[in-house]
Amino acid sequence: MPYTDNEDLPASVRNHLPAHAQDIYRAAFNHAYARYADDPDQEQRAHQIAWGAVKRSYVKIDGEWVPAPR
Repeated sequence: MPYTDNEDLPASVRNHLPAHAQDIYRAAFNHAYARYADDPDQEQRAHQIAWGAVKRSYVKIDGEWVPAPR
C-alpha cells in the first residue's frame, strides 16, 4: 500500500531514519509499488527498492543514519 505521509511509514522506518531519509523512502516505495503492480511480491520489492534509495544518500554510522559524504 502506498504511503501518504511519513507518519504512515512502518515503525522500523519512522523510528530510525531522519525526516529527509523518510521522504526518500516514501517516494521510492510509492514509485516502486506502482511500477510493480502486477508482481505477486510487489510490497516486498517496493520495500527493498526504498531501502536501496535511502542507502544511496544515507549511511549508518554507530547505529545512526546520517547523510552520506559526497
